[in-house]
This record gives sequence, structure tokens and C-alpha cells, in this order.
Amino acid sequence: MSEITEADKTFLGGGRIDETRLFRPVSLAVLTISDTRDEESDTSGDVLVKRIEAAGHSVVRRNIVRDDIDAIRAKVMKWVNTGEIDAIVTTGGTGITGRDVTPEAIEPLLTKRIEGFSTIFHMLSYQTVGLSTLQSRALAGIIDGVFIFCLPGSNGAVKDGWDKVIRWQLDSRHGPCNMVELMPRLKEK
Repeated sequence: MSEITEADKTFLGGGRIDETRLFRPVSLAVLTISDTRDEESDTSGDVLVKRIEAAGHSVVRRNIVRDDIDAIRAKVMKWVNTGEIDAIVTTGGTGITGRDVTPEAIEPLLTKRIEGFSTIFHMLSYQTVGLSTLQSRALAGIIDGVFIFCLPGSNGAVKDGWDKVIRWQLDSRHGPCNMVELMPRLKEK
């Protein structure tokens, strides 16, 4: 687990870190969705992996799939069904071009949508890229007890999404609340 720096303390996602709470590492999967990237050119996937591991979590799966609804759904559901993954972070395919199909692939799989994620992501992204944030359809939700966060494919968007939102919600010490403390209850009926 990484230490919380002074810079981190100035931006804690609207909350605080309670050092008396136990840090619980989370198992994540990283899925890059792209027709053009491969293992060597997947810089946004590399950014995510480095940041996830620096935060004290583990990346238990990583892959690249084409901008294809069936391929995206198949990979995500395979990972969800392993029972080994707490959260999936995708990068790419959230734009507005014809080949951008991540939201179309993921939304029908969601058991719950996390509406506030898109709102917060766009608010923070606006500070970095201005009105260009309108071109993103970033989203988040839960699929059968597994969190999924779908980010744009740029390195900057991945940094904003992880550093300013996801990181804090996946830190069990973050208060007043965080998503880690909800994980045991996600499949309640």
C-alpha cells in the first residue's frame, strides 16, 4: 500500500483518509478496448496498472479486446464469473464515434448503474480538457457483485478517473464512506 502524500491530502475525493482503519487491498482487472492498441502500445492500460499497484491493490487480470460488443461482454462476464475480481476498470470505447461501443456492451450487463460516477468524472475532466469532456460516455455500475468503471482511452482521462475518483472509493480507509465496505453486501437480496 502506498503512503498518502501531502499532494493526495489536498484532493481526497471530497473525503478523508482515516489512518486508524485497516487498508484492504482489492483485486482488479484492467480491460483495454481498442481496435488499434496491442500490448506494446497500450499506454492507458499501463498507466492504470501502475496506479492500481501503487495504491496497494493487485491486478489479477489484464487484456485487450477489439471495439466489439460481443467480445467486450464475453471478456467482462468471464472475469465476473471467476469470483476472483472485486472491480474491473476499462479504458477506451466510450467516445461518440461509430466504433465506440463500450457503453452499449456494458449497460445491459449492469445489475445497478452508479449514476454519480459519470457526473463526477465529467466535472473533474472538465477541469483538465474543458468542453472536450462532452465526447466521453464514461460510466460505472455493478455486474453480479463486481464493480465496473468504464473510462475513456486517453492517458489523461485514465489518470483523472483513477487518481480523482476510483482510487479513493476503492480505499477502505476513505471516509465518510467507500465502495470497499459495501463489497460484502453487493449480492444481497
